[in-house]
Amino acid sequence: MVSGRTVVMRSGARSVRVRAPGKINVSLQVGPPREDGYHGIASVFLAVSLYEEVTATETPGDGISVTVNGKGMLNLPADTIPLDRTNLAVRAAELLAEVSPGRTGVHLDITKRVPISGGMGGGSADAAAALLACDALWGSGFSRDELAKIAIDLGADVPFALVGGTAVGLGVGDQLTPAISKTPLHWVLVTSAYGLSTPEVYRTLDAIRLRDGVEPDAQPEIDPAILGAMRAGDALGLAPLLHNDLQQASLELAPALGDILDTGKAFGALAGIVSGSGPTIAFLARSSGHAAELEALLDTEGLQAASVHGPAHGARIATDFAG
Repeated sequence: MVSGRTVVMRSGARSVRVRAPGKINVSLQVGPPREDGYHGIASVFLAVSLYEEVTATETPGDGISVTVNGKGMLNLPADTIPLDRTNLAVRAAELLAEVSPGRTGVHLDITKRVPISGGMGGGSADAAAALLACDALWGSGFSRDELAKIAIDLGADVPFALVGGTAVGLGVGDQLTPAISKTPLHWVLVTSAYGLSTPEVYRTLDAIRLRDGVEPDAQPEIDPAILGAMRAGDALGLAPLLHNDLQQASLELAPALGDILDTGKAFGALAGIVSGSGPTIAFLARSSGHAAELEALLDTEGLQAASVHGPAHGARIATDFAG
């Protein structure tokens, strides 16, 4: 049973709180549609310091309930998020319950900070956090690699939210190879007051390519120079290499994003890119100080902006992080 309304928790019930990061695609190459309807991609994922939080609390019975509250950069009301089995965090708890002898009823309380339908994998971060929280709550004892295998069934971005850091994603993004990237890169995120449907953005990309006679590579590849710049923490070297095949489709669906990109560049951003399927935009800054200045300038234009850094850690239990 899944419920988002009535939650009964006994006094002294055990709880586990987990934080998991949103991400940006520093580079995203998209291949043609596959027979299964998905697109092959080659992407560089970067986890950034904007975190979702999920608190899993033991409840009587064996049901799974969920509540959602929003903070920070949300671009849509948190009450637009489903409170049933279509919620990715609920699906994560259900999958883990199937293989956890010590399972109990559980209530998932989600605090959202990553923009909803914003191209940053917020729902995937919720699912990753729910997996880790329920694993700890039920004493399931799965390793991070084992949880990542379960996560694949929930979507391509969920395994990355578990591990965080920097990674190259191939296939549909589920074939992850960690990349060395220890020096922080600083970004300013700008959200929009609406979301974009990822499937619609991909369909629009296909239509644009058909219209323009573009034949994408069947197996996209990552430019090694991108990984070199990230490994060195070289923001100036990385700036001209940012790329997103989905950006043109996102701009066709939401032309106002072009104005935001122009504004950020006019204010001194090294580069700007639509994050994933959008509409969140990520501007690359020279340093943390430059990011703070850029955030303030964008705020003066009435834009909702926040400075972040990456790489950030993957999903972690509350005792493993400060604050």
